[in-house]
Amino acid sequence: MKKTTYSGKSRQDLIKALMEKREDFRKLRFGSAGSKNRNVKVTASARKDVARIMTELNKK
Repeated sequence: MKKTTYSGKSRQDLIKALMEKREDFRKLRFGSAGSKNRNVKVTASARKDVARIMTELNKK
């Protein structure tokens, strides 16, 4: 998965992206709870994307 830069986005776009990423992360977390073959990198990258967006929101 590619890193996305969020520095040029407006506050409203960041909030929208944050809600989408949190929902994706929630689906990954609960969807893979009973599964044995789980891709750990996908959940880690989703968590890092949420952190990147929150960092940009706190800067503004």
